[in-house]
Amino acid sequence: MIADHAPDLEAWEQAVWQVALQTGAKVLATVLAHIGNGRRQQPLRCGCGATMKSVGTRRKTLTTLLGEVHYNRSLFICPTCNTSCFPGDRQLDIEHTGFSPGVRRRIARAASRSSFAEAEEDLWLDSRIRVGCRDIERVAETIGQQIEVWQARKPADPPATVSTLYVSFDGTGVPMRRGELKGRKGKQADGSAKGREVKVGCIFTQTRFDEKGFPVRDENSTSYVGGIESSTLFGERIYQEAVDRGLDQAQRVIVLTDGAAYNKTIAQTHFPMGQHIIDLYHAREHLHLLAELTIAPAVRPPLLERWSDLLDQGDIGALLLPAVPPL
Repeated sequence: MIADHAPDLEAWEQAVWQVALQTGAKVLATVLAHIGNGRRQQPLRCGCGATMKSVGTRRKTLTTLLGEVHYNRSLFICPTCNTSCFPGDRQLDIEHTGFSPGVRRRIARAASRSSFAEAEEDLWLDSRIRVGCRDIERVAETIGQQIEVWQARKPADPPATVSTLYVSFDGTGVPMRRGELKGRKGKQADGSAKGREVKVGCIFTQTRFDEKGFPVRDENSTSYVGGIESSTLFGERIYQEAVDRGLDQAQRVIVLTDGAAYNKTIAQTHFPMGQHIIDLYHAREHLHLLAELTIAPAVRPPLLERWSDLLDQGDIGALLLPAVPPL
């Protein structure tokens, strides 16, 4: 039997999604109920050396990816210096915050792509997470401060030898508050700017290959740098990170970029010993542009497919051979 009216599938989706979140929140609350309270096997020591005493539990409302969850955990207070702490919060990485690690990650990602107001709306529409603009701003600033502390850490001594050291960097636009954009030219119709460019880069090593012979990034070998600054300053920043990671001990250095002019300058200035490779995405873009400029439309699709295969295989010699008559 065919219904007279089409079913509202979106309404069903929303209803089932909401029930699934509510059920998941109840399960998560049950799991958390066994963390951070009860009798401890080992005494809790304060920084002053005294043994801290439990003074009962305190309730906390935690915003999670599944919704709000109520969480009871033990409060400990030092009888000597009156310092207090919640060991359960420390275990779950939720000290001094009402947001779970998963929610904080979503907040940081949303805030990095749009304004705080747009991030608030996106979080609700995409994840059903209700977070206000001010809370988004606070979380984003806290994570930024943590990143600064991490970047200022004392680097470990580099290994005696490094097989292959990879250096990769690029720039991307990030939205900014109006006060940060005064006097800056942008790409809007009136010449104003909605954001600024942040330059980011990473360093990693490679010592092995997969069964097909392709290089494999060493696990947990990647470190990151970033800054809203000129290409000159950023070049010095990523060069210093590379030195800390063993640039001088590397047997081979590979520089991966999109081929932009300032990226070429950084590569030539700080990594002249390296082999500069254009990343696969942008290399394929250049191939498409070359085909549009030089190859007849009738034979362009199969040729582009062949070129892409050769590029994926790293067979640059065959890629450079003439394939068909030009336009």
